[in-house]
Amino acid sequence: MRFVYVELSILLNFKNLKKLFAFLSQFQCTYLDISNLANERTFKAITWLLFSIICFDLMAVHIRYLSITYTPEELSFYRNTLGLIPSILLLYFTAELSFKLQDYKIKQWKLAFFRGFIVALAQLLFYTAISKLELATVATLGQTGPIFIVILAIVLYKEYVGVWRWAAIFIGFLGTVLVIRPGSDIFTWNSILPIGASFCYALSIVTLRSFKKEISNSILYLYSATAAALGAGLYASLSITFTPIQNYSDAILLLSMSFCGGFGVVCLMIAYRAAEASAIAPFNYFGIVSAFVLGWVVFGEFPLDTLFPGVLFIVTAGLVII
Repeated sequence: MRFVYVELSILLNFKNLKKLFAFLSQFQCTYLDISNLANERTFKAITWLLFSIICFDLMAVHIRYLSITYTPEELSFYRNTLGLIPSILLLYFTAELSFKLQDYKIKQWKLAFFRGFIVALAQLLFYTAISKLELATVATLGQTGPIFIVILAIVLYKEYVGVWRWAAIFIGFLGTVLVIRPGSDIFTWNSILPIGASFCYALSIVTLRSFKKEISNSILYLYSATAAALGAGLYASLSITFTPIQNYSDAILLLSMSFCGGFGVVCLMIAYRAAEASAIAPFNYFGIVSAFVLGWVVFGEFPLDTLFPGVLFIVTAGLVII
């Protein structure tokens, strides 16, 4: 596990942070507007984003540990079924919880359920990857999401993409090839799994623009969580025989894993609703560093030779796209 000590009296003093960001804003930065971080709303959004990354990291640790006993299909099912609890809590806190089914009806319910099934497939691929690969490798290949988002936006919505973003797609693809190294002795087909998960997650994100703006994130999350639970159950029932939960410790870990994943999604939603995506998206790459440190401390993983230099190309591509 990872423990961090800070001087809270300094960290929580927003005036000090604002002075620091004002000083840093004197320097030029190509991809990140540092002066914008002095905005309190943006700072809070970044905090929520970092919380979501920590939640997802902790979920990954749970998955790695539990995958010794349970299959990825089982873990996906438990995650999505128990993960309905955070979605209900979100409805409660946003005052949208109702016992009338008609309050949850939306015209695009088919698309909403489709997104849920896609998310369930993404999670199955992601969980399988975590059980087979180093955490940092999974996190790095998972950062191909922005590349897929651009490609899907072109295909599905005929979005215009300039020269720089086309260049970013090429750079990101090159970085991915450098990480997985097809044809080499270290290549494994398991390295395709996080890329497939990233594509599915990107598809679920891009299709959000098809929904009417008056549909709240809470309702969409409920549809997604419900469909993901159904999809995960379907995938599992068609491919495996369920392993009974072995003991109370496993039951607690499964519940904890589900809550980490569910609240990670909630934190992510709050972050992207609180500020412009371009202002906080670069902080997603903190996930590569945190996954590397967590994999090193908890599991003794140190995949520097695998990640470099490909990770630099992937991060550069993502920043150009943002």
